Amino acid sequence: MTAPPPPSGAAPEPGPTAPRTCYRHPDRETGVSCTRCERPICPDCMVEASVGFQCPRCVAEGNRGVRRTRTPFGGRTVAKPYVTWTLLGLMAAGFIAQLGTSDPIGQAGYSGLVREFAMLGFGRWEDGTLRGVMTGEWYRLITAAFLHGSIFHLLFNGYALYVLGTQLERWLGHGRFLALWVVGALSGSVLSLLAAPTQLSVGASGAIFALFGAVLVIGKRLGLDLRMVLVLMGVNLVLTFVVPNISWTAHIGGLVAGLAVGAVFAYLPGRQAKASSRTLTHALLVAALVALLAVLVAAAPVIVLG
Repeated sequence: MTAPPPPSGAAPEPGPTAPRTCYRHPDRETGVSCTRCERPICPDCMVEASVGFQCPRCVAEGNRGVRRTRTPFGGRTVAKPYVTWTLLGLMAAGFIAQLGTSDPIGQAGYSGLVREFAMLGFGRWEDGTLRGVMTGEWYRLITAAFLHGSIFHLLFNGYALYVLGTQLERWLGHGRFLALWVVGALSGSVLSLLAAPTQLSVGASGAIFALFGAVLVIGKRLGLDLRMVLVLMGVNLVLTFVVPNISWTAHIGGLVAGLAVGAVFAYLPGRQAKASSRTLTHALLVAALVALLAVLVAAAPVIVLG
């Protein structure tokens, strides 16, 4: 017995529909569509949105129209302090290299890397060879920051970099923070070159004291309570002049540079200026400071030796 025909005017029952496939992966069936373009997407292409899911193409198009936020001092906001982590890694790698090349093994201060890359204005080796920045080894001005005399020296500088660096990098952004660190390290080395040219020294202390100086200036600009920072910095300055074999020149040179660069970033050219104007002003002033350091290095033989 056959079924009776449907009543007049009634719609026929729908037949099976063809399966939908992801528009980016045609071999994968899916029942989910992008909430923006409504094209079918598979689980690998689903990007969670405020409502439903979007495809990678729509997410990329949406991001192109969104301006990245900036810090109060003109830098782009950062999610992770990658520059701080990289500097910590380089310091650790330098110390491990020292341990492996020392004689006896494990004594970082006796590594040949110290003789080759530590800060030294000028000095004469046992064979009569004259070495140092004044003989053209300018790289010592920065390579010394990645070498340390002992594990305690490394741990102190590393901890200070971690505590101060992570906060400053979030305040300033990657580029400005890196500029601060480099200028601080160079300034400490340049003062060592001028005031203690025959002293062989290692460590990131110049850069660390630059971070202290910048935190003081920027923290004041933000209205923060800086008493703990002042106490820590004061204790370290006292130790600089009390404990023997500590390079006071690196500490003072770095601190002065940190105060100067911090003031540039915090106060110039004014918080109402456009981001592009702030970036240009900061770049020019930092470049001017680096140029001044270069002039001092070039004039060091005349200043030191007369």
